[in-house]
Amino acid sequence: MKEIVMKYVVLNALKYGKPNEKAVMGKIMAEMPELRSKAKEVLEIVKECIAEFNSLSEEKRRALFERYSVIDVKKKDERETKLPPLENAEEGKVVMRFAPNPNGPPTLGSARGIIVNDEYCKMYKGKFILRFDDTDPRTKRPLLEAYGWYLEDCEWLDAKPKEVVYASKRIPIYYEYCEKLLKMEKAYPCFCSREEFKKYRDAGVECPHRNVSKEKALEVWEKMLNGEYEEGEVVIRIKTDMRHKDPAIRDWVAFRIIYEDHPLVGDKYCVWPTLDFESAIEDHILGITHIIRGKDLRDSELRQRYIYKYFGWEYPITKHWGKVSIHEFGRLSTSEIRKAIEEGKYEGWDDPRLPTIRAFRRRGFQPEAIRNFILSLGVGENDVAVSVKNLYAENRKLVDPVANRYFFVWNPVEIKIEGVEEREVRIPLHPNKDGFRVLRGKSTVYITSDDFEKLKEGDIIRLKDFCNIKLIDKNERIFEFVSYELGDVKKGRIIHWLSEDDSIDCKVIGEVTKEGFAEKNALNDMGNVVQFERFAFCRLESFNGFLRAIYTHP
Repeated sequence: MKEIVMKYVVLNALKYGKPNEKAVMGKIMAEMPELRSKAKEVLEIVKECIAEFNSLSEEKRRALFERYSVIDVKKKDERETKLPPLENAEEGKVVMRFAPNPNGPPTLGSARGIIVNDEYCKMYKGKFILRFDDTDPRTKRPLLEAYGWYLEDCEWLDAKPKEVVYASKRIPIYYEYCEKLLKMEKAYPCFCSREEFKKYRDAGVECPHRNVSKEKALEVWEKMLNGEYEEGEVVIRIKTDMRHKDPAIRDWVAFRIIYEDHPLVGDKYCVWPTLDFESAIEDHILGITHIIRGKDLRDSELRQRYIYKYFGWEYPITKHWGKVSIHEFGRLSTSEIRKAIEEGKYEGWDDPRLPTIRAFRRRGFQPEAIRNFILSLGVGENDVAVSVKNLYAENRKLVDPVANRYFFVWNPVEIKIEGVEEREVRIPLHPNKDGFRVLRGKSTVYITSDDFEKLKEGDIIRLKDFCNIKLIDKNERIFEFVSYELGDVKKGRIIHWLSEDDSIDCKVIGEVTKEGFAEKNALNDMGNVVQFERFAFCRLESFNGFLRAIYTHP
């Protein structure tokens, strides 16, 4: 930690002549929001590093300047390359896949798999495949609409796949390979209950059904396909090493019986492959060269390698990455989100409070911002904990230069101004672009209760681009006109306002919810992201008697 802090101390001193405590803290917290909970500890280290830096000789300071300047430049260069090279990757020959179970729409977590796999395929002029691993019709039952949502979101994220595969439509292929393994006596039907097999597995002992003849195994397999067994009565297991040090690898289940209709293929099948079996077969058939998966899925590779060994196939090059957690969203899984929607806690999969890509699209996020955010997380094995504020910062870079500005007065308070003349006020739509909007300055206007409550009698404030006023009676909310020119109004005392004629009812929903008045001019930007001055960026979603805006971010 001291090394990290000292870097920011030195870079701050290099830029401004001497290190500033607040500036250094701000830089650290902006780039590593996960440290906010340890702000006091970090501050102590900052003070210690500044004191140490100030005590150094000029020669030692110069050495530090050179050292950390090189690191800073190197960091920027690495960010431009975005991702580290893939092992043994050949241009034009890389084939990668993202394989979700479509039991809900893509989330930020899904976006990581989509974007990183697509980015590598772009880097090597390879092929990006979207494969729906949808062979569990019950526990993780696919959602029919989610198939289309994945396709839409992939295209929106500039990650349109070159091929789309539906595992549930390819069940006969998996049956063929299962039959081959049964004939090779590398798989067998097991009639043990879960509890019974667990005893054999934990003891490292073969179960009684393991050495059944291939003729008998194929007979049982045929009966399974014909629906002659009950659920749980029999499964197909892959022969591995029953003394493997990891019990999860020992004779794992490849097929099980599930009498449940499937959203895509109905009740056509009753024997379903497990994810490990289906994925192993598909990765070979599709010619996948590189797989990126969570480090918590190492067992999947160990299980699948038995199939590859039996068929003489070469296993794809695998890279494992750590988990990414975003502080503000906690550990919301797709199944938990679905349950919360069903309970009425969220209005749908695109509820702006959710971490789904549909929600971020509704909020007005730019796909480039999400790509940049995801790629900044890297592909290392260490778990990463970040704040969604990092994503906000990426999006702000894109929307701030183009979003028009409007006034939004939340929790409005009506005030009266004595001695002011009504006048037309022209206010820039954007500080760096041409174009104006027009408001009517009047003797009665609305300001936010937040601004009003901070004032005491005698305070002078400026109604932005209208006039300066002085509070003379707080109880009656009466001000007196001072002047039209900006003058010497203190910083922080320039506030926004609206007259009744220029106002429409407005409700902002999402991460922040507010009600009040927005200026009518905002209706010219329906569907776009705008900045409600001194409040936040918002996407103007609809108008039906009142303006409905979705909170984007500060």
